[in-house]
Amino acid sequence: MNKFMNWLQNVLMPPLAKAGNNKYLVSIRNGLVLTLPAVISGSIFLIIANIPIPAWSNFMKPYMDAMGVAVNSSFGIISLLAAIGIGYELAKALELDAINGAGLSTMAFIVASFNSKYTLDTANFASSGLFTAIVCSFISVLILNLFVKKNWVIKLPNGVPAAVSQSFVSLIPGFLVLLLFWGLRVPLHFDINLFVQSIFHPLLFAMNSLPGIMFYTLLVSVLWVAGIHGDMTLEGISDPIFLQFLTANGIAYAHHQTIPYLTSSGFSSLFVNVGGTGATIMLVFWMLSSKSKAYRELGKVAFPGALFEINEPVIFGFPIVMNPITLIPFIVIPQILTVLTYILMSVHLVRPAVMMVPWTMPPIIGPLMATGWDWRAGVWSAIELVIAGAIYYPFFKVAEKQMVAQEASEA
Repeated sequence: MNKFMNWLQNVLMPPLAKAGNNKYLVSIRNGLVLTLPAVISGSIFLIIANIPIPAWSNFMKPYMDAMGVAVNSSFGIISLLAAIGIGYELAKALELDAINGAGLSTMAFIVASFNSKYTLDTANFASSGLFTAIVCSFISVLILNLFVKKNWVIKLPNGVPAAVSQSFVSLIPGFLVLLLFWGLRVPLHFDINLFVQSIFHPLLFAMNSLPGIMFYTLLVSVLWVAGIHGDMTLEGISDPIFLQFLTANGIAYAHHQTIPYLTSSGFSSLFVNVGGTGATIMLVFWMLSSKSKAYRELGKVAFPGALFEINEPVIFGFPIVMNPITLIPFIVIPQILTVLTYILMSVHLVRPAVMMVPWTMPPIIGPLMATGWDWRAGVWSAIELVIAGAIYYPFFKVAEKQMVAQEASEA
């Protein structure tokens, strides 16, 4: 176990921690925050329109098309918002004018969204264009960065207002960005969006597969065990994928079509991380009635947060970090919940997530809302708590015995 911990801390963690702090991945993670108000707002309309009460469903029938406008105008612009947000965040990270970065990224993405008939294809503004938005943002901001750092820009006198001066700074790089993307899309007839999608398609396929989501879940757990925020570290890679899945699911659900993706946003945060990463809410539950005074007090402090998926007090207070006793259940429980949830969704016993709900939503309630009021999701969430509690119990009793002996010795 000591050898494993040393390997974890000295070999595996440093490159992963470095990747988690990479400015490009951080810009994706922070830039996608701009999409959340739209996705959550659209989800609220979906929730209201699809409350599973017959009288309400009959009442809403004449208004479904009108409700669809709100859904399409929120879910349908995810990639456009992502281009704005990522361009802004990356420019800020590179110490450039953030508004210029957002503007050039948006312009490049819109040029890439024209079809072969030179008509703007707004379908690319939805989730299918998310990776194109990332690529366009990176290229545009890097061009801007090159010109600014080399001082190949137009500079106006000091008396000119800053906003005007900054706009002229981006004039030359902006023209080059436009020329580059226009040249690819129009004279060369190169479909940028289709090309980017073909590159990232294997990654999308992998993350919607059982082995792929199991590996992602394992990586998150292992990072946490080493004291690194696993969810946040991998967000820059996983969020664009899970968000694309969710918006596709939401649009399909709104049009009463087959839900295409199982592992959309909410699969991990609501079904696997019940009560926090590692389903630690059940560890808190056992602490509340512990023979150890320290564990009882920690349980009282941690329980309110655990109800809303916040489990840092447990991870660092129990602790779970670098603790051989809790390492096994903390890693095994998410794997079991991942496999069982995936199977239940694949055989249509539980509906996949189709709506964005905050990750802080309590167990049972969160899965119920995210799946469009599928009561089976709420039942499964309750069963998950029982499974997690049963697995944690023997390991908790071992830790409790050690803590009680330590407290007696100190007394």
